[in-house]
Amino acid sequence: MASTICFATRPVRHIPNIISVLRILLVIPVVVLLLDERYGAALLLFAIAGISDGVDGFLAKRFAWQSRLGSILDPLADKLLLVCSFLSLAWLGLIPLALVVAVMLRDLMIVLGAIAFHYRYGRFEMQPTRVSKVNTFFQIVLVLAVVFYHGEFAHIPWIVEALVFIVWATTLISGANYVWIWGRRALVTPSGSNKGGEE
Repeated sequence: MASTICFATRPVRHIPNIISVLRILLVIPVVVLLLDERYGAALLLFAIAGISDGVDGFLAKRFAWQSRLGSILDPLADKLLLVCSFLSLAWLGLIPLALVVAVMLRDLMIVLGAIAFHYRYGRFEMQPTRVSKVNTFFQIVLVLAVVFYHGEFAHIPWIVEALVFIVWATTLISGANYVWIWGRRALVTPSGSNKGGEE
């Protein structure tokens, strides 16, 4: 036990955070490759990002290397890669700009809502809802499908169209779901309270 504790306090425990930072740095070349329409190379970087995401999560849980910084860096890396990919594909006219705006407004609403709830009612833990996880999953699938299609790796226009519809629907539903959750909590949480547990 002592050796495990000692091992966990060494610099190696920061490996998951380093991997997350490297994943953030991958955003720039991914955007450059997408805008340059080099879809094969972009897919390779997406694969590297996906594998690294799994590796840092495994290491953090396996060796108890979780940290507050890691809990911020990991989702930040994922969100930056996804948002920048959406913006790049919208710039190329490959996905609707209105969809990208809706996705970003939903994310902004979540952040501002969490901040407002925190200052009004006290600290609370806000975990992604099921529908939000579904939305994120289909956002990722949409990006990959668009890259596969326009990179001429697969002729799947109908799948891309279906995914655009699904992302639209889950974005609107998940946004409404967060409003419902916060509204219900606000009704039962006294102003200034430090309570507000997750459901």
